[in-house]
Amino acid sequence: MKRRLTSLYERRGYRNFTEYAQALQTDRELLDEFLDRMTINVSEFYRNAQRWEVLEQKIFPSLLANNPKLKIWSAACSTGEEPYSIAMTLSTHVPLKDISILATDLDQGVIQTAKNGVYPEKSLKEVPRKIVQKYFEKEGRFFKVKDEILRTVTFKQHNLLHDRYESGFDLIVCRNVMIYFTDEAKDQIYTNFSKSLKPGGVLFVGSTEQIFNPGQYGFESIETFFYRKV
Repeated sequence: MKRRLTSLYERRGYRNFTEYAQALQTDRELLDEFLDRMTINVSEFYRNAQRWEVLEQKIFPSLLANNPKLKIWSAACSTGEEPYSIAMTLSTHVPLKDISILATDLDQGVIQTAKNGVYPEKSLKEVPRKIVQKYFEKEGRFFKVKDEILRTVTFKQHNLLHDRYESGFDLIVCRNVMIYFTDEAKDQIYTNFSKSLKPGGVLFVGSTEQIFNPGQYGFESIETFFYRKV
């Protein structure tokens, strides 16, 4: 990261991090460039497919037994593959008109990409064939998410460390981003996620982000990488 940012400020004509940091406070274009370089946006549909099978076959039926219309948040959603995957998975249980997902990310640029809903074929490698046929349209070398899925997701910019968290969620999905935070920041975010979930709500994390002390945040492990608020 230091090498990445050093090359950036040198290319912009600054001599050190202090000069660069001062410029970031007044130059919005420079700040946007900085955020784009800092954030690492790697995503794909149904990433770690076995976990999505657990979500579809176990987690969603359990949540829907208590509430037929779930409140869902895809946090740090990157270019949108994750919230759209959630919608497609949930659509096996409820009509699309009853699906509403909040998707947030720090990076405004990736949010715009997510809203467009156009992806290269490699992003769909884990998607079940029947889902590809049902919810995607081929456009040249790319695949576009159909409008009926696009309409289920609302995108907003959100900073996990500084912005207010909504409450009353049945499911929060935050995968493959916590590895970039310090332990102190993780504590803060997991605590806020817990406060944002309803009792019985579920947090779904990435395959390298197992929480080893879930009780500290008021969670209990119910499946690998799934935690229920007690």
